[in-house]
Amino acid sequence: MVEEIRRRVGAFLRSEDGPTTTEYAVMFALILLVCIGTVRALGTKVNDNFNKATTGW
Repeated sequence: MVEEIRRRVGAFLRSEDGPTTTEYAVMFALILLVCIGTVRALGTKVNDNFNKATTGW
C-alpha cells in the first residue's frame, strides 16, 4: 500500500502535471491576495463615504 502511494506520488512529480499544478496554485494565491487587498481598500473608502454622508460631512 505505502509503496503504491510512493510510486504514484513519484510519477506525479516526474510528470509535467506536478509543476503545472504548483504554478496554478501560486497564481491563484497571488490573485486572491490582490482581490482581498482591493476589497479591503475599497471597503474602507466606501465606509468612510457612507459615514460622511450620514454625518453631513
